[in-house]
Amino acid sequence: MNDEDGNPSDVEETEENEALAEAYNRGLQLQKAGDFTGAEAAFREALTLDPDDTGGVSIRLAAIGADRAPPKMPDAYVATLFDQHADVFDEILVDELGYCVPLLVRDLIGRLGLGPFERLLDLGCGTGLTGAALADCTAQRTGVDLSERIVELAFDREVYDALYVGEAVEFLQEFEEDDGSRPVWDLIAATDVFPYLGAVEPFLSGAADRLTPGGCLAFSTETLGEDLLRGRPYMVGPHNRYGQSEAYILSSLEAAGFDVLAMDPITVRLEEGEPVPGHLVMARLR
Repeated sequence: MNDEDGNPSDVEETEENEALAEAYNRGLQLQKAGDFTGAEAAFREALTLDPDDTGGVSIRLAAIGADRAPPKMPDAYVATLFDQHADVFDEILVDELGYCVPLLVRDLIGRLGLGPFERLLDLGCGTGLTGAALADCTAQRTGVDLSERIVELAFDREVYDALYVGEAVEFLQEFEEDDGSRPVWDLIAATDVFPYLGAVEPFLSGAADRLTPGGCLAFSTETLGEDLLRGRPYMVGPHNRYGQSEAYILSSLEAAGFDVLAMDPITVRLEEGEPVPGHLVMARLR
């Protein structure tokens, strides 16, 4: 039954949502039980019901080896994920997962003798942890995040001069000021962004286009061993996040016109109490 405008009725929408939830939850249960064949069938059913993939089903299919990893996580999934967890975001990230990458970036800037910087672009800014950590070495700060609710919380932190809701690569490629000019920055930070990207070339190309000559790019990655990557440049890891190989990151930076100032091994966060290895990278545009 459709309404007068030809749109699905509330009843039909409710039934579709229930069917989606059932298929998705069934997939999760089968995945947890080790029945990857059954999980794949359930996840494909869910993806048919939700082509926008707000549940990140394509990522789970890649994680169980049923599909190739997409170039990045679906925007709808990332936005939904962070909107849902916005109110407890800092508590989960910092207190439970031990996340301190923004402070590591600030320490790295000091150790390398960089800055102060005039303009910071904080991509995937979250609630503003990186903006706050870099407040003493940046004069103007712009934050961008895909989650509208997260951006609202970042606004409350009062560390940014401007905030935008948007996807990082699209922002780098398309953003213009009201007068049509394309702004540039002398520091771009992307802490905890690469685990949501598979292919990094579009991001690095966009960052190079938005940096002043000699400008710096700081970002973190999660690292997977060659036993998992098996020669692939990136893949979805066992925790449903992307990991890239060191060689892939280095070659992509070189191709985009960056010199690597540091690529330090770090613990990105904890997962079920175990440290998640990664790298903290500082690169300078040639």
